[in-house]
Amino acid sequence: MISSSIGSFEFWVRAVLAVQKENGILFATTKRTQRVAVTTTLFCRQQGPFGKMGEMSSFQLGVIGALFLSVASSVSIVICNKALMSNLGFPFATTLTSWHLMVTFCTLHVAQRLNLFVTKSIDMKTVMLFGILNGVSIGFLNLSLGFNSIGFYQMTKLAIIPFTVLLETIFLKKQFSQKIKFSLFLLLVGVAIASVTDLQLNFVGTILSLLAIITTCVGQILTNTIQKKLNVSSTQLLYQSAPFQAAILFVSGPVVDQMLTKQSVFAYKYSPLVLAFIILSCLIAVSVNFSTFLVIGKTSPVTYQVLGHLKTCLVLGFGYTLLHDPFTGRNIVGILVAIFGMGLYSYFCTEENKKKQLASDLPLASQVKDKDSSALLAGKNTGNQNEENNEPKKLSKDSVI
Repeated sequence: MISSSIGSFEFWVRAVLAVQKENGILFATTKRTQRVAVTTTLFCRQQGPFGKMGEMSSFQLGVIGALFLSVASSVSIVICNKALMSNLGFPFATTLTSWHLMVTFCTLHVAQRLNLFVTKSIDMKTVMLFGILNGVSIGFLNLSLGFNSIGFYQMTKLAIIPFTVLLETIFLKKQFSQKIKFSLFLLLVGVAIASVTDLQLNFVGTILSLLAIITTCVGQILTNTIQKKLNVSSTQLLYQSAPFQAAILFVSGPVVDQMLTKQSVFAYKYSPLVLAFIILSCLIAVSVNFSTFLVIGKTSPVTYQVLGHLKTCLVLGFGYTLLHDPFTGRNIVGILVAIFGMGLYSYFCTEENKKKQLASDLPLASQVKDKDSSALLAGKNTGNQNEENNEPKKLSKDSVI
């Protein structure tokens, strides 16, 4: 209602000015009316249903929805997989991930056949390399967990944020303010206090961790870059890359799991309860994979990693509340510091985005004022000419008979 009223007001202001221009009396328009016209035009362009601020509002709602979906689905799948692996004794994490991606692709294929989204053609080589890279990164993360202590694995995950910042600064020329860096530092310190216990180093585990960090960072940066450069949605990119991710993990998964667990996924005895949890895990994974691409596409790889550490804190809390995992004062202090760092990161990002928005609106305001002022001056000149034309001509001596 408000936007339609504003649109109507702008229409009538322009109509009155047009009538005045036609009648040759625009030069008599007061400066106040001119300012109203300019201000109204600028305001309507910013606040209208299709204006910048309207777009920003819908964009922010989309981001909040994506973040909520990512947190809810990720925490749910962690609880489900913990029950599946710890309580039911199904240790084949890499193979399970390949099943997740296969089910995700099948679900998206059905959605595409039902016209729930439209596919977009992407270069096959780009999609293939992107999918394989993401699949390999998952394999390296699982191998890192298998060859390292849990504490060193947590440090590997923490290293993804600063390495992502480094890569984006060097190759994408992206600037991170000191406030953002400080908030990220607080976040990493808090998560380290809460989750890192022992740090046992070994050569093979260190190499695998470095490979996991590099492939994960590059994969997430590409997830954001491909969506923006090629103008594809998260659903379109996930639909086309999921088969390649699933294929690489489907082939390598049993081998990786055999190395880590000394068991074969093909020799495992599947009970009805295990099958039920596997199906539930695959269904939740559809939401996890979709929200991952959605969050990275709408925000940034760094924001997604920050969100990932929020999930870590929530999982620790749920583990203590629901599963009665051991919980110490160190965990509590670490979680509080991490949450404080996340809050600062969110606040600083919001403030910087507002400044960028205001900076981008200043040229628009000057353009609108220049255009409207030019139109008013042109109308004034036209009115003066009309006034001169309407004056009665003086008769010359030659015209007298």
